[in-house]
Amino acid sequence: CFEEGEGVVMDKTAAAKWYRMASEQGHAEAQFWLGVCFDVGEGVSADKTEAVKWYRAAAEQGHAEAQFRLGVCCDEGSGVRVDKTEAAKWYRAAAEQGHVRAQFWLGVCFDEGKGVVADKTEAAKWYRAAAEQGHAEAQFWLGVCFDEGKGVVADKTGAAKWYRSAAEQGHAEAQFWLGVCLDEGRGVVMDKTKAAKWFRAAAEQGQAEAQCDLGICFHKGKGLVVDTAEAVKWFRAGAEQGQARAQFNLGVCLDEGKGVV
Repeated sequence: CFEEGEGVVMDKTAAAKWYRMASEQGHAEAQFWLGVCFDVGEGVSADKTEAVKWYRAAAEQGHAEAQFRLGVCCDEGSGVRVDKTEAAKWYRAAAEQGHVRAQFWLGVCFDEGKGVVADKTEAAKWYRAAAEQGHAEAQFWLGVCFDEGKGVVADKTGAAKWYRSAAEQGHAEAQFWLGVCLDEGRGVVMDKTKAAKWFRAAAEQGQAEAQCDLGICFHKGKGLVVDTAEAVKWFRAGAEQGQARAQFNLGVCLDEGKGVV
């Protein structure tokens, strides 16, 4: 009530006080929220060490969000020394309760061998668990797994499916790779117009490879009407981010006077 101002004037200090009283009696939800107070400095002075203490208290009682946040603390060294093994342990505890972000980060741990022995099959398993709950980053990485045959049998159709799921949530990297799939007919029917649409979506979010490929679409009339000025604009955007293909294409345009005054 004090936390959200329901029925009383909002008072973060009072909220923290009551969270502490309940926490000291072993109330897991209160322990979690007291941890949040210390983590972000609401109602108390920010203290990452105290935040970890209370996240741990709640985590040890099976509180999934506390388990996840304790994992993050161990992963990043926030309020506790960096310990990737401990981080993976707590991500797993939360993941096994269906916590979507924990499932994704446990997938990353297995993918990169952070705190666990690298295992691409386990990585794909946890990416899938999170992806099926709508986690865009997990959907993208599951798409990569299917695209490259990492931990699963290579399946270009499956890759395109998961790239699309993430792309439709605004994930720029997935938008680019969905564009590639449509451009090349990888796992989907080739469609240059739709490819250009997804290259544009990613390019407008600053994805350098997509900026280059959108420039190519304008330059060659792939799915778009030829517009050399637009091509140069997008080549320049990618080039300024260090994208080599964009730098080359921009150089060609400038050399030949295409799309520039």
